[in-house]
Amino acid sequence: MLKALIFGVVGVVVLGAAAFFVLGLVSQKGEAPGLVDGRLASCPDSPNCVSSEESAPPEKAVAPLAPEAWDSLAQVIAAQGGTITSQSEDYIAAEFKSAVFGFVDDVEFRRAEERVHLRSASRVGYSDGGANAKRVARLREALLKR
Repeated sequence: MLKALIFGVVGVVVLGAAAFFVLGLVSQKGEAPGLVDGRLASCPDSPNCVSSEESAPPEKAVAPLAPEAWDSLAQVIAAQGGTITSQSEDYIAAEFKSAVFGFVDDVEFRRAEERVHLRSASRVGYSDGGANAKRVARLREALLKR
């Protein structure tokens, strides 16, 4: 009886790990949503996204960055392990990959007249355990030190 229970528990753990591995692979095939009507895309209903756009609901809202942050974004993104995937005069998209299962989160920046809007979101899954909000806080802190 104990053997069957142990095999059952091990089986569930292995299946769970395999599912996370597959989700990580799926997330690596996507891309950032980009600008929608000149703004960063809205966050999905899931809690794995934060945004500074005015349309963000309060539980997902973060403050925009100061306009002078724009010039240091590329260096700060790289220093924190991100990879820039798209960059133009007023838009930057970057990917951050988790160490364990390779989940990809998209972080996007839009330069506006008096601020830099940002959005950080997981590509797959529902909850991120606050990872995107923490990433934004770390980026903000690094920018303030420059």
